[in-house]
This record gives sequence, C-alpha cells and structure tokens, in this order.
Amino acid sequence: MCFFRVMNMFKETRAVGIGGHNGIKKIFVGGPNPVTIQTMWKEGIADVVSDTDKLDSILRRINALKSLGCDIIRFAVPDMESAKGLCAIASRTDVPLVADIHFDYRLALECLKGDVSAIRINPGNIGNEDRVRAVVDACGEKKVAIRIGVNSGSLPKDLASSVEAGSISRAKAIAQAAVREAEIFDRLAFRDVVVSMKSSDVQETIEANEAFASQSDIPLHIGVTEAGPLISGVVKSTLAFSRLLSEGIGATIRVSLSSSPENEVMAGREILRECGLRQGGVTIVSCPRCGRLGFDVHSFVDRWQGELYAIKKPLVIAVMGCVVNGPGEGKHADLGIAGGGGKVIIFRKGQVVRTVDEKDADAEFRKELDALVGS
Repeated sequence: MCFFRVMNMFKETRAVGIGGHNGIKKIFVGGPNPVTIQTMWKEGIADVVSDTDKLDSILRRINALKSLGCDIIRFAVPDMESAKGLCAIASRTDVPLVADIHFDYRLALECLKGDVSAIRINPGNIGNEDRVRAVVDACGEKKVAIRIGVNSGSLPKDLASSVEAGSISRAKAIAQAAVREAEIFDRLAFRDVVVSMKSSDVQETIEANEAFASQSDIPLHIGVTEAGPLISGVVKSTLAFSRLLSEGIGATIRVSLSSSPENEVMAGREILRECGLRQGGVTIVSCPRCGRLGFDVHSFVDRWQGELYAIKKPLVIAVMGCVVNGPGEGKHADLGIAGGGGKVIIFRKGQVVRTVDEKDADAEFRKELDALVGS
C-alpha cells in the first residue's frame, strides 16, 4: 500500500486546464485537484473519417474506458490523415483527447482545427523555435494545453554524451532536458504546460521527477515508459507511483503496458485507490484458486470485471473458488459468489441468499447485483 500524501515534500504545482470547450469535460491537472488517469490508444486512426463503423467502434470503446475511470486519452498522430481522424473522434466525445505529435508541427496545427484538448510535443524534435511558437500561439488562441515529453532514449546530444562519460546520471540528464524545454515555453509566456519524464528504469523515473519537481511548479504526468507486459508493467508502475505520489509528485498518471488500454486504466485506478487518492467504485476480492476449486473464479472475474469497475457505488464484491471458505473469507463483501459440485451460492455479508445451478450463475448474480446497485 502506498504511504499516502502524508507530507508533501515539494511545493504545490500550478493547475492546468484540459478540455472544457464544445461540450468536452474540463479537467484540471495539478494544484489541489485529484490525480487523473490517462491511457493511450493502441491502434491507427488514419481511416476513421471514411470508415464510420470504425469511428463508431472507437467511440463506444472510449465510453467504456471513461466508465472504468479514464480521464484523458492520448492518440498518436503520425500523419495528416490521423490528425483529421482525431478531429473527427474529438468532435463526438466529451472525453479530453491529446494529440501525440513528433517531428511535424503542422500535424499539431491540423489537430487544433478540431476539438483536441491538448497537444503533446517535444520541442527538441519539432524543429526551430518559430515552429514551436506557431504551435504555442495556436494553443493559446484555443486555450489548449501542451504536454512536453522527455524519455531516457531521446536525450539531447550533449546530455547523452555527459551520461556516457559518467559526469551526470541519466536521471539528472532527463530532468535537465525537461527544464530546457520548459524554459522555451517560459520565454513564450505560455503557462498551460504539463511535463512528463519517463524511463523504463523505476529508479531513474523517480529521481528524474524528484529533480524536476524540486525546481518547478509545472504539474507532472508520471509513468514508467516501456514498462513491459501486464505483470512487470504493473509492478514497475506501482513502485514508481507509490514513491512519487507519497511525496506529492504526480498530477496525472499512465500505467504503460504491453496490454490493453482497459488494463492500463484499471491498473491506474487500483494504484490510486491503494494510495488513498481515488475513492468510490467497486473493490473486487477474488481467490487465487487451489486444488479445492469448485467454481471457475478466473473466467467469472474476466467476464465481469469491466462491468463491475464501471459501477460508481462503493461496493466490495467477492468471487471465491469453493463453498468451503467462500462465504467466510468473503463475509465482509456486499455481494459474493462461490461454487462447487455444479452449484453456486450467492451471499451478502457472509449470509447465503440463494443457491442455484452453475449454468445460471451469471443471470442470478446479475439479479442480486442490480438490486444492490439500485438500493
């Protein structure tokens, strides 16, 4: 469990607004505001303008991510078709969307013709300061925030050489690169900026964010980049986030996984919950299975977790593998299910309320869940 924000070792950051125009929800990142959860879309969007079925599918999935607790979604924009596609998506959802731009500043300008809520750029690869100024001016006119991104693999040449020579740590080099880029926006008098500094190494990520937070009031988006598949990615992100969030560092997070956006959002939500930074919603208590298994816990949880996590009411749901220990171990649960011998029991606060055939488990569980949510 995270050590909460018992003591904020660093000064409070400024608050940056994201969204809020044309029906899009406005979210404030930084300051006294709650830590937000982000994910990144994992598929191309270049063809959504002409493919209405794909557009509708994306919008349905965005709504599902929103119901799981996602606040902001970032989309890669590698070409002009993708920029137009993102504008089409943004015009039909109230979730703030971020355009992830590299190399070509004109892609950012194209996205800003639509309802994109933020632009992610790296001034170092956008080109000269005139191009950065063009993006800043357009963002300022539309009141759109900018996120600066610095990764350990894309350091400026002089800092990368210093790291190779051993005269500076990679973490400090990442922080210095971020400071340099933030100074560009200071010169341009643009304050609606969020910074991210990521490494695939947990300790480097922690140290880079601590170094930057000690000298700037810009809110930070935190994450461990290229963290790996589900298990290693969640472990790395939890270690980094629990340390940084306990110090008051981190205004918005993304759990970067070689997995689905849904898993990224659910992992982020659970980390914030265990850190005491997000309240409400469903807590799922499920057993790991053993040789006494009488009920397929894994498949039941897989089928139900998305719907359960979308419930805003604070509930504890237990899914237990056998009737021997199920009601006892889940006696604190608002609703629980366990099974054995072709039968399942459904219980509330440890008391069995019905026993049904296993084939009817989902339908009977839904009856109890609907009654509980509606009460």
